[in-house]
Amino acid sequence: MVRRPLGNHHDGPDTLLVTPDTAQTDSVTAETENDPEALEDLRELIRHARVVLWDFDGPICRLFAGHSAERVAAELVEWLESRGLHGLVTEEERKSLDPHVVLRAVDLRHPGSDLVAELEERLTQEELHAATSAMPTAYADPLIQTWAAMGARLAIATNNSPRVVRKYLAGRGLTSCFHPHIYGRTQNLHHLKPHPHCLNHALNAMGAAPSAALMIGDTPSDYVAARSAGVPFLGYARNGRKEGLLREAGASVVVNSLDVVRDVLLGRV
Repeated sequence: MVRRPLGNHHDGPDTLLVTPDTAQTDSVTAETENDPEALEDLRELIRHARVVLWDFDGPICRLFAGHSAERVAAELVEWLESRGLHGLVTEEERKSLDPHVVLRAVDLRHPGSDLVAELEERLTQEELHAATSAMPTAYADPLIQTWAAMGARLAIATNNSPRVVRKYLAGRGLTSCFHPHIYGRTQNLHHLKPHPHCLNHALNAMGAAPSAALMIGDTPSDYVAARSAGVPFLGYARNGRKEGLLREAGASVVVNSLDVVRDVLLGRV
C-alpha cells in the first residue's frame, strides 16, 4: 500500500512559526483519516519514545532559508581554488552545491589535516551567520516544548556545528529543552551521519536504550544512522521530493507537518 504522509501536505516553504500559540488547524487531512494504519504506526512510535533525538536542519528549522547553502558550497570551493587546491573536489562534488559534500571530499583526501580543520571552521562561521535568519519549522517549537513538559528527554544529533545549534536554540528560548544533550559535527568528519556516532553518543550520555528512543530526521542519512543505531525513525518531509527520498531509503512513517505529531502526543487524534 502506498501511504501519504501524515499532516497537511504542501510543496511550498514551511510557515514561519513566531510563537507557540499558533492557532490550531485541522492537523489530520482526509488522506490521513483514510489511512488509520499509518496513524496507528505514528501513535506506536510516540508511545514508546522516552528519548527523542532530533536532527537540526530540517525538523527544527531551515538553517539556510535566508543564507544560501549553495552559495556557501561555492565559496568553499573558491577558497580551495585560491590556495591552488582545485583538484581536491571533483566536478560532481562541485555540482552537488552542498557544503557538507565539499567538506567530506577534502577530508577524504586529507583526513585530519589542518586544511580540513580550517575548512570546517569556515563552514561553522557560515552556519553561525545563517542561524540569524533561519526559518523555524512550523509547529517545531510547541512540539519540542510539549514533549519536554510531558517528561521526554530530548537531544539533538546533527551534522551541523553544535555551536550553531546552541545559538539557534538560545534565540528561540529552547535551550532548556535540550541542554546539555547537543551532539553535532566535530573535526572527525567520518563520524557525520549516516554514521550513527552522534546518535550513539546521545544514547550513551543519556543512559537510554535504542528501543526507548525515537529519531526525527528529514534525510536518508538520518534514516540510515537511526537504523544503524537501532533507533526507531520518524521522517519529516516538507515537500514531495523529500518524502520520496525518505521512502526510497526505507522510512515507513513520514509526516509533512509536525502539528499531527503534537496532536497524537496530546491524544487529540
